Amino acid sequence: MKENDLQAAVPPLQPDRSVLAVAPPQDGPGHWAGAPSSVLSEGVIYLAYRLRRPIGQGRGYAIVVARSLDGERFETIYTLRREEADTESLERPALVRTPEGTWRLYISCATHNSKHWRVEVLEADDPSRFDSTRRRVVLPGDPKTGVKDPVIVHHDGGWHLWASCHPLTEAGEEDQMVTDYATSADGLEWTWHGTALSGRAGLWDSRGVRVTAVVRSGDTFLATYDGRASAAENYEELTGLATGTDPGVLAPVGTEPIARSPYGGLRYLDILELPDGHRRLYYEITKQNGAHELRTELH
Repeated sequence: MKENDLQAAVPPLQPDRSVLAVAPPQDGPGHWAGAPSSVLSEGVIYLAYRLRRPIGQGRGYAIVVARSLDGERFETIYTLRREEADTESLERPALVRTPEGTWRLYISCATHNSKHWRVEVLEADDPSRFDSTRRRVVLPGDPKTGVKDPVIVHHDGGWHLWASCHPLTEAGEEDQMVTDYATSADGLEWTWHGTALSGRAGLWDSRGVRVTAVVRSGDTFLATYDGRASAAENYEELTGLATGTDPGVLAPVGTEPIARSPYGGLRYLDILELPDGHRRLYYEITKQNGAHELRTELH
């Protein structure tokens, strides 16, 4: 794919022209609103996102689902607290609506007293009526691998998933990550197909990569992803772009990230395709005071 086609599909971010969608719970390092996942349904934009406090004060303590008519001003319709999910911390959710009209909220859950992560799902007939008591595990991980932050897309009659996978066999190295790819007939039982994207030695994404959005442009899959070069950059990842004609084989574009904050990270970029050809972008960005806020741009 030519460079101008890539730019049209994933336009350059302009944080200085973005709009605040969700403010952090309070200002200061470790207080975040972000990790968004958006869905357009019947003219309404639904947004799921994560709220976080500093380590020792609750970490990822809630997942919020909100609705908006303009994509910028949101009304909360559902909140899931970490205590309801039997988890030490919640990370990025994935909100989807099936072709049959069922809503699903996939949640990333930290297993207590470990570095392990798993993914569970809640289902409802309306995004305001999820029931935390009816969760089920869909991506359990295993003793060697933690799984979280799924990106889930339905196309060509099937389900496709890209998830962040972390090694657990070596203490102190658990922040490393690759993105693995899986498929499913129903979005619940998944078959893994190996690693779709990994970091590159010596570059800004060498420590790990996490796919955050996938869109189609003709025969090409375009993915945005978070990357970091060191463990010290955990929580302050930058955004890159990858492409491929096979959803299970993605290659980074260029040797530099496509977006960053002047004060640290710009991560969890989500792309919502609109009927008029525009794209609305949601992402988590670091503020000057160290807090993270959720912002949006319309392209």
